[in-house]
Amino acid sequence: MMSKLERFLDCLETTESTDDLSSIANSLRDIYDVENVAYLALNLNGAPFSAVTYDPKWAAHYEAQGYQTIDPVVRGAMQQFHPLDWRRLDWSNKRARTFFHEAVDFGVGRQGYTIPIRGPNGQMALFAINHNSDDEEWEKYIKENAHDFMIISHYLHRKALEIVNVPEKIEPKDLSPREQDVLKYLGVGFSRSQTAEKLNISEHTLRVYVDAARYKLGALNTTHAVALAMSRGIITV
Repeated sequence: MMSKLERFLDCLETTESTDDLSSIANSLRDIYDVENVAYLALNLNGAPFSAVTYDPKWAAHYEAQGYQTIDPVVRGAMQQFHPLDWRRLDWSNKRARTFFHEAVDFGVGRQGYTIPIRGPNGQMALFAINHNSDDEEWEKYIKENAHDFMIISHYLHRKALEIVNVPEKIEPKDLSPREQDVLKYLGVGFSRSQTAEKLNISEHTLRVYVDAARYKLGALNTTHAVALAMSRGIITV
């Protein structure tokens, strides 16, 4: 049986247009059983682009109210590189709380997870999913799927760049065969100790390979390194 990630990547393989990208957001929502999926790019070839499953009335209301200036998710994504769990953002501002309640009324889930994406030429994009589960269910859900979402976000962004004909100017930094092996085994779900045993190296040596691969790829963490290596065709998982 195909995994959820494999099902999504199969769908993405046949994506050839911006309309297809919008459709794949719906497919992704169904595959991962969430309320909504959103991919928002701020400057693909100098123009914004979105592939979202939100109610169009919410998008219009969001823009009319100028919520992009106070949205804690957008503000947080602009300030950091790591994924954002919406529960841990600052919602203390009265206008931010009003914004949140209105979003829920328009069908945006109470729980959310956003991954900031930064391209090699200054591109900025956001990938987000949201849900209506309670805190305990959400904690379990994100723990099970965060790895997939990191990989999906970068595959989706790469496909958007390809479709909109945005050139990627990535300085090539070749990974050694052993660095590729390390990322591949970690990518299929092996633990660090299992990967070290598989490659017959110590965990200390494994850490050296991981750090070297992260540096070469410009990755924030190991999962990000696996996502980048996969999306650039360096490894296949």
